[in-house]
Formats: sequence, structure tokens, C-alpha cells
Amino acid sequence: MLALRLSRSAHPAVQLRRLLVAAASAGTGFLLLCTLGHALTHPEASATSVLRLAWCVIPLAATVYFALAVARTDPGTRPRPGLAAIGLGPVRLMAVSATTTALSTLLGSMLALLLFLHLRGDLTGMPFDGAAADFLAADASLPLPATLTLLALVPLASSVSVALMLRPRDTRLAARAAAPKLFGTAGALRPGGTGTGRATPGPRTGDDQVRAATDAPSATDAPSAAEAAPAAEPAAAPESRIERPDPTALPWGAALLAAGLAVEGYASRTATGADVPLPTGLPTGPAAVLLGWTLTAVGLALAGPGLTHLCGRLLQAVRPGALRLLAGRGLMEESARIGRPLGVVCAVASGAYTMAVLYDPSDPAFGPLTTLGALVVAGSTVATLVTAAVEARQARAETTAALLRLGAPTKTLRSAAALRTGALLALFVPLTLVVAELAALPLAR
Repeated sequence: MLALRLSRSAHPAVQLRRLLVAAASAGTGFLLLCTLGHALTHPEASATSVLRLAWCVIPLAATVYFALAVARTDPGTRPRPGLAAIGLGPVRLMAVSATTTALSTLLGSMLALLLFLHLRGDLTGMPFDGAAADFLAADASLPLPATLTLLALVPLASSVSVALMLRPRDTRLAARAAAPKLFGTAGALRPGGTGTGRATPGPRTGDDQVRAATDAPSATDAPSAAEAAPAAEPAAAPESRIERPDPTALPWGAALLAAGLAVEGYASRTATGADVPLPTGLPTGPAAVLLGWTLTAVGLALAGPGLTHLCGRLLQAVRPGALRLLAGRGLMEESARIGRPLGVVCAVASGAYTMAVLYDPSDPAFGPLTTLGALVVAGSTVATLVTAAVEARQARAETTAALLRLGAPTKTLRSAAALRTGALLALFVPLTLVVAELAALPLAR
């Protein structure tokens, strides 16, 4: 009930994002049901049906990734001071987020089932009823366990992923691990420190005793100190904390990207190996090409935050002015938030470019299911990037307000945003084109 109330009272922009999640879930669920219909229509071609089901993993992953981004930016489920007193602690808020995501994806799955039954001819009285009866096995009874299993894939995967992402963590340990340590250890900053990270008390002088007696709360101030402690506790772990990119992500991403390109180059030289049929209109290629494409996509996604951080550093190089300094620092702070979705969008764009290069006009055009799958993947990844950009804008709202109060002109802030966008396009667009051209080489020969 609480999740339903929060969903009803949300902002229209939040409701729009949830409806987009439901639409992506509906598209993915319809693709899964069409796979079931193909298996019922062609019981002798079990290998083709399994391959169609395997291709549905890509839109499924894109939908779950989009649902994660929407759940992360939902303002109704963020921890706020005072919520724990009424029973809405971190665990309860995590459960509310997972339930809200499950409701959105379940709505999409139900819409997919209604459309599937309508096109089969099971639901009459509406336009286009039974339009795809031959393809969706209208003459065969629909197995209920298989249908429910396929429809439950998207809600189950999305809710479990949201629960794992928003699970409660010990913020004190995280803050202690992320705290900057000067001179290597915290104990080296104090007299009597051992240098092992744990400070040992040194000899107390008279000034230290006077300072300790002055700082200690008296007996009359004890109630006020006890009342101030709970109020200050939620501020110690703010929700919109600064995220730093993993320093090892860029080397690993570059290594996976190079490994994927190497596998694709090796596959283009060797003609041995089992061929895997690609979607309609694309040539058939060896399985090593698909492995290379997968490694390339994962490498781009991993290297996205590091490349965004590097782009921010390059903007500040060679005696930067106020504009370049503001744009570069903004990219560095937002690299962990927008870098990963940007890398995923580059991977999807390179795949779309590769499909456009390899498409043979003499073959039949893309079928409706292939078009639907491409729309689900492209729409989900672009919507995830837009959601991450909105989250980054909300995170720097206080900084922007502070700059405006200090007298910074609005034109400067807009120019910094345009400079950030231009720098990202200048880095990622050529990278996407190069990766797409190299990925198309094995099948273009």
C-alpha cells in the first residue's frame, strides 16, 4: 500500500519515467511471448527457438538497466531525516523501491500479454484482432506455466537488481574508507601516532587538559547535547554523496575493448567454427564475432566513467580559464554518474552502425520483431542516459545556486554545460565510429 501511495503522489516527471519503464517492459515481454509462439508453431525447430530466446537477453538487460536508473533517481524513496522514526528505515525504503519497480514492470508485462492475446485472436472486439494468428500459434493452446515464467522475467530481474543496488550499507565504514589520509596514515597527523592508522594518546600537556575540559559538555548542557546528536546523525551520510570512478575500470575497459577487437580480427581470418544466424537482413557469421562484439560492448561500458573523467582533466589542461575549469571539474565530479550510461549508449550506437553497414538491401527488410527489439534497446539506453543526466543536474543544483548567489552569470553556466557536452561528443563520437568500423570488418568480407 505504501508503494502505491508513493507512486500516486509522485511528480509528473517521475510518473513519466515509470511509464517509460512499463513501455520497455511491455516490449521485452512481447518479444519473449513471440518466442514462445514461434516455438509452438515450429516444434521441430527447437534450436531456432532457443536462439531467438537468447537474442531476447539484450532487450531484457537494457530494460533492467533502465529500471535501475529510474529507481535510483526516484525522490520518493530517498532516505530523509525523521523517516526512520516512523519505520521507514533504509531496509523499508529499499523494499518500497523494489516494489515500485515491480509494479511498473508488471504493468508492462500485462500490457504485453493483452497485446499478444489480441493478435492471436483470443481477445476479440478490437481492431487488428487475430492479425498475427498464423505466426503466434493461434491454433495451439497457450501453456500457462511457460507464459507466466516468461512474463515474470522482467519484473523479477528488475526488482532483485533494484534491491541489490539500494541495499543498506554501513555508511560509517564507507566514509572512513573514503576519507582522505594525509602522509599515508591517520595516526601520523597526531602527536604520538604510530603510523598504523590507529592513533595512540601522547603525553597530555596542561593546555590539552584545559582544552579538553572546555570542550567537554557540562552537566547542564547534557540534555541539549543529547538532543543535538540524533539531529546531526542523518547529515553525516548524505544521500547525494560524490561518487568517484573506479581507477581500475579504465584499464580493464581498454583491455576488454582491445580483446574484443582482437577476437573479431581473428574470426575474420579463420573460416572454421559454427556460424550463428544474426537478425534479419544481416549476414551469418562465426560465433567468435559475437564474442568479440560482447567483449567490445562490455569494454566500452567499463571505460565510460574513466574516459569521462579523462575528458574533464583534458578540459583543464594548459592554463584553463574560469569556463574550462568549471566545465572540467563538473565532468570529473559527474564521471561516475553519467560515464557508464554514456559508454553503454556508445556500445549500442556502434552496434546500430555496424548493422547499418552490414545490411543487405537485396534481403528482406527488418522484420517487426527485429525492429521492436532494436527500439527497446536503443530507447532504454538513451532514456537511461537522459535519466542519469537529470540525476547529475539535481546533484549539482546546490552548487549552481551557490554560484548564482556569488554573482556568476547564467550565460557562463550555460556555456560550461555546452562545453561539457561538446567535449564528450568530441571524444565518444570518433571512438564509436572507429569501434563500429572495426566490428563490421569480419562480416563485411
